[in-house]
Amino acid sequence: MRRGASLFNIVSIAIGLAFLYLPISILVIYSFNASRLVTVWAGWSLIWYRELLNDTAILQAAWISLRVAALSATAATILGTLAAVALVRLGSFRGRLLFSGMVYAPLVMPEVITGLSLLLLFVAFNVDRGFWTIAIAHTTLTMCFVTVIVQSRLIGFDRSLEEAAMDLGCPPLKTFLTITLPLIAPAIAAGWMLAFTLSLDDLVIASFTTGPGATTLPIRIYSEVRLGVKPEINAVCTIMIAVVAAGTVVASLITKGGAARRQREALGAQV
Repeated sequence: MRRGASLFNIVSIAIGLAFLYLPISILVIYSFNASRLVTVWAGWSLIWYRELLNDTAILQAAWISLRVAALSATAATILGTLAAVALVRLGSFRGRLLFSGMVYAPLVMPEVITGLSLLLLFVAFNVDRGFWTIAIAHTTLTMCFVTVIVQSRLIGFDRSLEEAAMDLGCPPLKTFLTITLPLIAPAIAAGWMLAFTLSLDDLVIASFTTGPGATTLPIRIYSEVRLGVKPEINAVCTIMIAVVAAGTVVASLITKGGAARRQREALGAQV
């Protein structure tokens, strides 16, 4: 019985991993294909990575995507952290239900509706669409994810450390900056990484809010794929996968380091 259950678990995990990562693995492998035909294998080569360095359109779109992702992730992390603090620390203030609903709305709202509503907003205020409108739209999209992550950390936060600091005469703002903020830093870093990844990956909202000279990498890839998959697209997608994977590993290490530090502090307090 146990052997059958173990075999079933192994097969289930293998099918799940294959479903998730087999398409990505094929894309990565074919990015090193020497043939221009993406369906014909002709041996290993780095030719398309060298060709990618000469594709100014894709490189410019990648640079715009990285700038938008970094800016929107930073803004979303700041706003999301403040929203999480307000929801956890301010109790049942007036308008809490409306505020939390507005913060969490992008989690359940289709991206098409979010993109269209932001487009109508920018048109109503006669705002020229471009880099900044995409950054604002991505901040709106990703702030809720940061709020959820930081809020979950604050709910389980030991407030006795803050109370001890304030009993010793530390002002509330300094207590937050020197005690609370370092302890919730792993959650903030994880929120920033998630916001960065979501912004780097977004196509729908960016297509509604983009303008001349502000074509992001997903939009560029989508527009070129409609005419046929070029080997350079496999190469740039592989680089994106590597960047996101590296960021995920870094965020995981930061989170584990924070958990280990909190465990050591707890053991020290017990001693």
